Amino acid sequence: MDSRRLPPDLPALLRKREAEKAAAAKPRFIPKKERERMAAEKAAKEEEELKRREESLASSRTPSTNGTNGRNGTNGTKWNYNSRTSHDIPTGPKAMRPPADGGDHGHGGKRPRPRDDEGKRSEMERNDAAELRAKYMGPEVNQSTFSAKKKRRRTAANKFNFDWDPDDDTSRPFDPIYADRPDPLFKLAGFENTDELVLRKAEAIRRGDKETGEERARQLLEQHRRVKEAADRKNMGKHWSEKKLEDMKERDWRIFKENFGIATKGGAIPDPMRSWEESNLPRRLLDIVHQVGYDEPTPIQRAAIPIAQQARDLIGVAVTGSGKTAAFLLPLLVYISELPPLTEYNKNDGPYALILAPTRELVQQIESEARKFAGPLGFTVVSIVGGHSLEEQAFALRNGAEIIVATPGRLVDCLERRLLVFSQCCYIIMDEADRMIDQGFEEPLTKILDALPVANEKPDTDDAENPQMMSRYLGGKDRYRQTMMYTATMPPLVEKIAKKYLRRPAIVTIGNAGEAVDTVEQRVEFIAGEDKRKRRLQEILNSGQFKPPIIVFVNIKRNCEMVAKDIKSWGYSTVTLHGSKTQEQREASLASVRNGQASILVATDLAGRGIDVSDVSLVVNFNMPSSIEAYTHRIGRTGRAGKSGVAITFLGNEDADVMYDLKQIISKSSISKVPEELRRHEAAQSKPTRGGGGKKLEDSGGFGGKGGSWQ
Repeated sequence: MDSRRLPPDLPALLRKREAEKAAAAKPRFIPKKERERMAAEKAAKEEEELKRREESLASSRTPSTNGTNGRNGTNGTKWNYNSRTSHDIPTGPKAMRPPADGGDHGHGGKRPRPRDDEGKRSEMERNDAAELRAKYMGPEVNQSTFSAKKKRRRTAANKFNFDWDPDDDTSRPFDPIYADRPDPLFKLAGFENTDELVLRKAEAIRRGDKETGEERARQLLEQHRRVKEAADRKNMGKHWSEKKLEDMKERDWRIFKENFGIATKGGAIPDPMRSWEESNLPRRLLDIVHQVGYDEPTPIQRAAIPIAQQARDLIGVAVTGSGKTAAFLLPLLVYISELPPLTEYNKNDGPYALILAPTRELVQQIESEARKFAGPLGFTVVSIVGGHSLEEQAFALRNGAEIIVATPGRLVDCLERRLLVFSQCCYIIMDEADRMIDQGFEEPLTKILDALPVANEKPDTDDAENPQMMSRYLGGKDRYRQTMMYTATMPPLVEKIAKKYLRRPAIVTIGNAGEAVDTVEQRVEFIAGEDKRKRRLQEILNSGQFKPPIIVFVNIKRNCEMVAKDIKSWGYSTVTLHGSKTQEQREASLASVRNGQASILVATDLAGRGIDVSDVSLVVNFNMPSSIEAYTHRIGRTGRAGKSGVAITFLGNEDADVMYDLKQIISKSSISKVPEELRRHEAAQSKPTRGGGGKKLEDSGGFGGKGGSWQ
């Protein structure tokens, strides 16, 4: 090995020097204690240096005592200037300058006064230096006179100080005046017993002021009494639930509507009802309401019933499962109870009220609900749906019916075969109007509405908003026709029908249209392939977290039977519901789920709306629907009537068109969380642009069924 020393690496040395310079140029934060320590050390060093210089100067001035008269002494004292010789001592003008070491240099300990020409000489030198600088560097122009110190001093002088001087604080705790302060008169947090606080305040005034304390305390109590009386008159500070109806102010009604998510528009809208007792419904009908088990009205019932009782046309926009059925049934019963009863002379003139719904299941649900209220009042309710023969329905109408609930398709068949007329029909309700349009019932719906009598149509003027004019009889038993439309969304075709057949309607919106209710927790899982989804579905069912009944939604009819077969093989009782089922099969399937014989229902979108199965704990979207509206109605089968529920959706790459809308609707839910995979998915970043189309009617069961040509 070569032991010779290698030459230094010049680039490395340069880099090292540059690094040291950069490190030295960087500002270094020094803590306050370190700065104080450094300042103390510096002061100690300066003091030590000063002492050392003084000692050195004193030793240099020590005189010699040889008794001879020195040249620079007056009393025979000879000074020793650190062994300096005589020729080192300056003479002439230079001797007049003060020595650099601070000595007096033989002037009797006194520093000689500078001559007058010294200041002139220094000034001339400065002028010469300035001339040389200007000659070689140019004149000094645009010289800034800015001084940061002056700027800070000037800004600080003009700046307003928001803090007070600590000496001005008169509430110091050690001040004996404030040692025993009473509590403030009013507390900001919560409503406390203000009477007790005022009494304590008055007592403190009496103790603290012996001269005028009694009078001041009396004035305080009198003022509190007047304020309390004024608050009682205005009911300020009370919640709307604690006030009487006549004491409700505009502010109280605004808070009430915000609490229940009620939004109304359309002219003079009456205030919502706070309870059933304030609904102005007949006492007999209220007793039936309590017997049925309706303890508190839902938001749509609170807002819609007072409007309907004023004979106003109405558009109700609310999510599924919000209690719309009772919202239009109760005003309808009040309306027809004021009409003459059906007799042999008018029973063949048709019903007094007509309720239209898109599916057979929804029609039968409305019929069952209507009979709970109409039966005790002596009214007859008849349903007309596909799946039953026309002869059966004609037999049901033989004695007349005050209320008919029907699907548009079968009702058109009855009208064309002269089994039914609408000579005295004066109350029309279209439930799930957007679904009827979506299923292609626009033409049948138009035929039905055109078959209604025109003599009692409301005028399209401001009179249509006048409750007194709309409630009067037109002559005999006729009254103005009242039309209502309930829907979850408002597509353009629904708006077109509303503008044509409704007169100056009041519009009630509950929550945000098209959004899921907050009682449903929405979960999403990305699972591709039928086999993986079936295994995951089995894991969910076997987890034991969800009690029956459970609904599993698929998109295609044939998948219903396949998925149901697999679920049965896992040991669960299962029934199916889709458009190819007959009416009897549909009714049997729903009945088995409702009475607990079957724990799982596998269905298409036919069960997405209008199916009211109580206490559904879980909805599984085995296939994601092609529209977000269908998704909303599917998950709306759970979390009904204020109860909580869970909806689990399986997603794949084929569902890219609805991922953006799905992300938006989940993000608006207060109890749901958007999964990270959906949040980051490319298809969920922007809304896709697509043309018309949508789900086929045969897949949703719109016109399917072996019992008839229409739903």
